[in-house]
Amino acid sequence: MSTPDLLSLAPVVPVVVVESVDQAVPVARALVAGGLPVIELTLRTPVALDAIRAIAAEVPEIAVGAGTVTTPDLAKAAKDAGATFLVSPGATPRLMDAMLDTELPFLPGTATVSEVIAVLEYGVTQMKFFPAEPSGGTAYLGSLPTVVPSARFCPTGGIRAASAPDYLALPNVGCVGGSWLTPKAALDAGDWDAVTRLAAEAAALG
Repeated sequence: MSTPDLLSLAPVVPVVVVESVDQAVPVARALVAGGLPVIELTLRTPVALDAIRAIAAEVPEIAVGAGTVTTPDLAKAAKDAGATFLVSPGATPRLMDAMLDTELPFLPGTATVSEVIAVLEYGVTQMKFFPAEPSGGTAYLGSLPTVVPSARFCPTGGIRAASAPDYLALPNVGCVGGSWLTPKAALDAGDWDAVTRLAAEAAALG
């Protein structure tokens, strides 16, 4: 998988926080059933790496990514757990080097033109724009092609079902990241049908 593939797997990349490993495989299967063959599991909980291992082993039809990669150690641990791509909220030189060393496709986080240029200097043209809404949203992203025309983005942060189409309409946006597809209440209740319905609505945006 090359980095450009990350922006074309689905119009919406589900950004998922799991509190229990038991949630991992069912939520991945629910997303696939709704037409979204990709999941970004954030490394914000103690079970995140085990959840990645479970999905990688039991749901091979989904591309499982590790989000909130903030250190070189996390990049390596995510690869070792079976992640097929990485997503970071920011992009320091040390973190960029570590993600490149994994040889996995990845989306480094950017929020300013300087950060975008710094990532482009590594030869990486696909990146995360985070946090999207607080950083200027569609108005900001829509202005970037005039100064960094080669950069393409997966904006994440504050995006909802209603605003996703506005982002997806921008020429420099390949997909958006969203947490609305897997609400905590649905995960806690094991309401996988609700997740599948939300995934199907998101898949229809493509």
